[in-house]
Amino acid sequence: MADSPFEMRFDPQTINHLGVRMYATLPPALAEIVANAYDADATSVVIHLEENDNSPSRIVIEDDGCGLTHDEINSKFLVIGRNRRDQDGDTPSPVHKRMPIGKKGLGKLALFGLAKTICISTRREGKLNEFVLDWEELQNASGVYKPTATRIDEDNADKSGTTVTLSGLKRKTPFDPAGLADSISRMFHFSDDFQVIIQTPSGDRIALDNSRKYGTLDIQFHWDISKSKFIPHNSAFSDKKIRGRLMTSTKPIPPSSGLRGITLISRTKLVNEPEFFSSSTSSHFYQYLTGWISIDYIDELEDDVIATNRKSIDWDHPEMTKLRKFLAGIVSQVNGEWRRLRKEKKDEDLQESTGIDTAKWLTTMPPDIRESTTEIINLLREQESLETYTPVIKALHSLVPEYPLLHWRHLHDQLRDRVHRYYENEQYGDAASQGVQIYCEAIRHLLSSSEDGTDLVNRAFGSKPFSSPPLLQLNNLANDSEKNIQEGQGHLSRGVVTGFRNPICHAPIDTNVPATFSELDCLNILSLLSYLFKRLDAVTVNKPQPPTAKTT
Repeated sequence: MADSPFEMRFDPQTINHLGVRMYATLPPALAEIVANAYDADATSVVIHLEENDNSPSRIVIEDDGCGLTHDEINSKFLVIGRNRRDQDGDTPSPVHKRMPIGKKGLGKLALFGLAKTICISTRREGKLNEFVLDWEELQNASGVYKPTATRIDEDNADKSGTTVTLSGLKRKTPFDPAGLADSISRMFHFSDDFQVIIQTPSGDRIALDNSRKYGTLDIQFHWDISKSKFIPHNSAFSDKKIRGRLMTSTKPIPPSSGLRGITLISRTKLVNEPEFFSSSTSSHFYQYLTGWISIDYIDELEDDVIATNRKSIDWDHPEMTKLRKFLAGIVSQVNGEWRRLRKEKKDEDLQESTGIDTAKWLTTMPPDIRESTTEIINLLREQESLETYTPVIKALHSLVPEYPLLHWRHLHDQLRDRVHRYYENEQYGDAASQGVQIYCEAIRHLLSSSEDGTDLVNRAFGSKPFSSPPLLQLNNLANDSEKNIQEGQGHLSRGVVTGFRNPICHAPIDTNVPATFSELDCLNILSLLSYLFKRLDAVTVNKPQPPTAKTT
């Protein structure tokens, strides 16, 4: 049809600045078409990617929205810079009650960033209208452009909807359907009544949904920021219906992924690309953080604070300055929780792989040792790989075991193992008393005797001048030094029995052992017992000598 009833008025440079340069890649340009379909009450959008010999040939976008009438094409679609909210009102859509995304009337120019020829076919109220926008003709027009009309108010029985066909594509490399699906998914927060599908050149169909946004990441922890702990009831933002989900990955997020940071959404569509809302992002926490926050009231402000391409916000606006400070507070709170959760998770993984309960281990140490050990463990926790720091933790544990003072005394194994329970419970007097009783038990076992106390010790080790071999003989008694060692074993043994065990066994401990009886007191007694025990390990057991017959 030579004479077209459709007409576009513009400055040709507007197309260059706001269309070609701003939307030179597929994801943002196609996102504009998807947003238009959402505003048109569509429930389904299908993006067909077509190739010829592995070279892109066409992109066809179909939606089942309300479509446009003949008059609306001229008065709405073909008017560049038309603020739809001022003219139509910022009101919900008639069917799905959606608040409009579009505002500035510039999204249609995104199509020229992708293709030279754009065919719009739209059905509304049983009528079909179709027209073609041509890039070269548009460039040569002098302020008024008449698209080629191919169908005008034809009767049509199909359901309402719009089909946009892009041909003469500027892209020369093959499509990346999965990558395109990922990118567009990150620009929206989809509702259940709105489905977007990408159909690949091979005929496969890829659904765009909220789960796809972060599908390439291994998410470790997540937070629902609509909870009151993030938005208290007395907060200035408690009535703003802010919602969202912040997440941290198990490994640092590559900067090239476009996922590092928090995306802001308003009315289901991106308004600010991922960032952290903080002036200081040196902490390694920011390498792991991602997610989205939906704040619809940004679109409701009297001043327009959203950039034309909906990629950034005017943070200098007073309301947005307040919002930024509030969001920075949420991020800081998540940072603290992340550090706690990550520490607990690493401790759980470490315990599973080594059997070491780090938290319990640290509680068994004196304060000075615990402080130094904690510092080392915290440094090791910064390592990403469990395999990297597990061997070091094992080595550290061997150097600083549970109750290190007990171990560092190199106590006799039999003694330490049997008093350990009392020592753990800080029953230091009981631990020392138990140690003396274990020592006496060992002597009785060697002698097969039922005696106890000093009688047992005297009979076991004898006394100078050792006219007969002691029952428990430590050496050859060949000289004074060896005899002194034998005699000393007896004296020390009698000392722990008479000076410590007997008072403990014969009266309540709190009347005989001062309240100041300390861990160090206990360890000193156990060390002495350990010395005596080790002498028993190499002792020679002699048979009792028969009594000497008396002469008459």
